[in-house]
Amino acid sequence: MNRLADATSPYLLQHADNPVDWYPWGDEALRRARDEDKPILLSIGYAACHWCHVMEHESFEDAETARLMNEHFVCVKVDREERPDLDALYMDAVVALTGHGGWPMTVFLTPAGEPFFGGTYFPPEPRHGLPSFRQLLLAVADAYRERRGDVARQARALVDAAGASAQARASAQPLTESLLHDAVRALRRGFDARYGGWGRAPKFPPHSTLELLLRYHRKTGDEEALAMATATLDAMAEGGMHDLVGGGFHRYSVDERWLVPHFEKMLYDNALLASAYLHGWAVTGEDRFRETCERTLGYLLRELRLPEGGLASSQDADTEGVEGLTFTWTPEELSAALGAERGDLLEPFEHGRFVLRGALSKDERERLLAVRAERPQPARDDKAIAAWNGFALAALAEAARRLERPDLLGAAEELGAFVLGPLSLPDGRLARSARRGRTSGPGYLEDYAAVAHGLYELHLATADLRHLEEARRLALLAVELFADRERGGFFLAPADGEALVARPKELDDNPTPSGASLLAELLLRLARVWGDDELERPAVAHLRLVRDLLPRSPQGFAYALCALDLHLSPPRELALVGPADAPVARAALAPYDPAAVAAWSRGADDERAQAVPLLAGKGLVDGRAAVYVCERFACRAPVTEPEQVWNGKGGR
Repeated sequence: MNRLADATSPYLLQHADNPVDWYPWGDEALRRARDEDKPILLSIGYAACHWCHVMEHESFEDAETARLMNEHFVCVKVDREERPDLDALYMDAVVALTGHGGWPMTVFLTPAGEPFFGGTYFPPEPRHGLPSFRQLLLAVADAYRERRGDVARQARALVDAAGASAQARASAQPLTESLLHDAVRALRRGFDARYGGWGRAPKFPPHSTLELLLRYHRKTGDEEALAMATATLDAMAEGGMHDLVGGGFHRYSVDERWLVPHFEKMLYDNALLASAYLHGWAVTGEDRFRETCERTLGYLLRELRLPEGGLASSQDADTEGVEGLTFTWTPEELSAALGAERGDLLEPFEHGRFVLRGALSKDERERLLAVRAERPQPARDDKAIAAWNGFALAALAEAARRLERPDLLGAAEELGAFVLGPLSLPDGRLARSARRGRTSGPGYLEDYAAVAHGLYELHLATADLRHLEEARRLALLAVELFADRERGGFFLAPADGEALVARPKELDDNPTPSGASLLAELLLRLARVWGDDELERPAVAHLRLVRDLLPRSPQGFAYALCALDLHLSPPRELALVGPADAPVARAALAPYDPAAVAAWSRGADDERAQAVPLLAGKGLVDGRAAVYVCERFACRAPVTEPEQVWNGKGGR
């Protein structure tokens, strides 16, 4: 057993029995590299990654390969989910070098941590134009030993590339509606009208792009934007990448039809897609979107819920070393469960097994799920990541409110207590992750943005002011820790975090919404609740930093475009006074209106609410719950009946 045996990461623990002399990232490994003048072999992956398992079995478990690694390198293993700063830094270097990235990622570093060569998966034997991993090890070791000048020049170039995001300057051009229009036009040009989504194989779920299109339709009435969103929601839900039996979505589709997936299931995908389907239902009223949302949330609570209250990170792509074994079917298995007439559901996968695509009744799903529960199950990465739990908190809280589901509200409140308990550090900061009572280290930008966003949604669902106050506290702390006050935008890692060879910023959505864009949108919301321009300034500074990239790469910057939409929309605030189940308040919150902000007060005698400018001075009306519809804090007369909210008396 190597030095990974005491790790908090299940991914690192998977490698604890390798013959490779793995180190976790840290001073011990870097010091040994310096003392022995050896390059570092940095391997980055995650627990649910299929090709990470393949490379482990082929190379890291092989005694001769391990001997070469141990002889020539200091070998370091990193879980990309625990250390997104390292992953982002070295992924930028690999993309600059090779033009593409992915996991497993293999990067060779100088003892100072500077990357000088790298790639993704390397096979055990030469194939597809790639050298074998052993050949690569010997070639890199030789280059480091014999051509140190070339290594140093390459390292300088890659460090500059990896730090490029931190050097970008804000655009001098204005932030205007034309950026939104241009972005949607670009999305139309790239849209796959036949299968939904954008581009060809492989296809990843475009959660942020769907949110942008739904917002754009809500803003402009553009029916084509809505059609692109609903066509993609329908295509993904048809089956294959979507788990028709157990609910939830696999990571991505290897084909353009959303049919054959890589079978890992990630918490972030499912939380973000649950929100996208919920919003699809809120905009269209189509029950199929609501049902997909509810089944996705049902999967999260059934399969990923942890005893301590949080949600696990993922389920593995493989079961007993076979990809998709739990989730695929033979014709005989399906016939035994449902009858031979349902063979129409079968679509070929591999090794005589099939994925399911089509429509299942509730009874059919339950029967198939019971059969599947008797099979070996994929491993679960049971660490709880703050950001991903924040995404789930937002989805659960909003779904509980919109769908009037008390069970989802209870789950959301439990998750809210978890992020403010086991996922929080004694000094009030967030941890990146927690597992079995241990935390992995301090949180990153996306952790603060996503958890604060989730707490804001929990406030809207519960009327508990505590959650709004905590959302603001974490947002302000995020500005303090991550904002670049000179150039604008937000760094991925905190100012007092570990000093790496570069400090990148998180600009684009990949694969989750950019933490910077998510924080920017939240700051804009909180600025309108508190009437505080100081909250708005760092948000706008981020939008100016990415401004020129928005129309050129709308998929990569979809959430920044969502934040821009809020920034450009006329301020509209809802002050809600009374209990969370008040019909007039529910009517005010019912429409899908991402340009509006809202906050709750118990009444004029609610002292804490009086400290929130939007709520100050607003109370019950003759003892009845009331809604105040405001624009820039200029409020109409309060209304107390649901039908009064949007009929001209209350606004809109």
